[in-house]
Amino acid sequence: MEFEPWMLLVFPLFFGMGWLAARIDIKDLLSESHALPQSYFQGLNFLLNEQQDKAIEAFIEVVKVDPQTVELHFALGSLFRRRGEVDRALRMHHNLVDRADLDNDKRQQAIFELAQDYLKAGILDRAETLFRELEKTPYGKPSLEFLLELFQKEHDWLKAIEVAQRLSVVSGESHGKQASFFYCELASDEIAAGDAAAARAHLQQALEVCPEAVRASMMLGDLAAGEGKLEEAIAIWKNVEAQDAQYLPLVAERLLNAYRDLEREAEGIALLRGYLTKYHSVDLMNVVFDGVLKNEGSSAAYQLVREELQRNPTLIGLDKLLEARLLEVPMERRADVELVKDLVHKRTRNLASYHCGHCGFKARQFYWHCPACQAWDSYPPRRTEETGIQI
Repeated sequence: MEFEPWMLLVFPLFFGMGWLAARIDIKDLLSESHALPQSYFQGLNFLLNEQQDKAIEAFIEVVKVDPQTVELHFALGSLFRRRGEVDRALRMHHNLVDRADLDNDKRQQAIFELAQDYLKAGILDRAETLFRELEKTPYGKPSLEFLLELFQKEHDWLKAIEVAQRLSVVSGESHGKQASFFYCELASDEIAAGDAAAARAHLQQALEVCPEAVRASMMLGDLAAGEGKLEEAIAIWKNVEAQDAQYLPLVAERLLNAYRDLEREAEGIALLRGYLTKYHSVDLMNVVFDGVLKNEGSSAAYQLVREELQRNPTLIGLDKLLEARLLEVPMERRADVELVKDLVHKRTRNLASYHCGHCGFKARQFYWHCPACQAWDSYPPRRTEETGIQI
């Protein structure tokens, strides 16, 4: 392309247009910044310096000067709720809901925030009413999630199941496992009330919504065993291997006791030894150890633990080996072995706990529902040392 004299006019023209556009943007920016009260910038400065109390006071001044600052109302209401000042959050969001000039989107947002305030304040019936009002709005999914939390707090398991099913439809993600725990909670209440038939029906529903629901199988087996149907109970508990084999230690003792009551203890021990060979577990080894000790004597029990320790070396296993050794060692040498065992046992005390995978809460017993963070199925059915978690 050859140079033409008219091009000399084009470059200054483009430069002038760019300068003019920049001036207009800067003017707009300056105009907007002058329109904001000084308190707004003070509030931002306090927030950046992590001085939340002073930031809130500054923003309140802004709201007094300019009541139209809707977004600032939302931000303040949220801050109040997070700080536990629920009364102030409720007033802030109530004022927004009552405003006649609020468009529909902002009104829905204000109702959503207000419902959370009621939930935080423990006024659950009002929270439920508002969350249900939002179900067919863009806040439908988070409202259902809050409703699920609310009904769990109230132990209203039927409503929790209904919400879990609707959440599955809305989100496209299965909430069957969560619903199975709600069915188990219903069954647990019914067992306590002596209504085994209703409990059995709800446990079957738990398995329908989640075929891998080990807890439901365990409870169904317990119901059958309680009615003297030991063969049926054994068949149900054995199904845990297909559902999730890592939970077998939770039913091992039940299985051994059922075989014992049927006077077929050797068969039960053989079954559990087979499980132990395939699925190493300290708890499973302890149950097999007790069975072997009772039926085959201390030498066989010691040999069992020794072989298991060689296969899967753990401190908890060593503790068990020393316990087995004490049964064999002559009286004059017991003191030394006991001393070593006590030392190892003290070290394994923390290693033998269960550990919540959600919040890290440790417990000596296994929980389906973490007592600290309220998460479901957050405890692996294995001791801390087996999971590799550092204490």
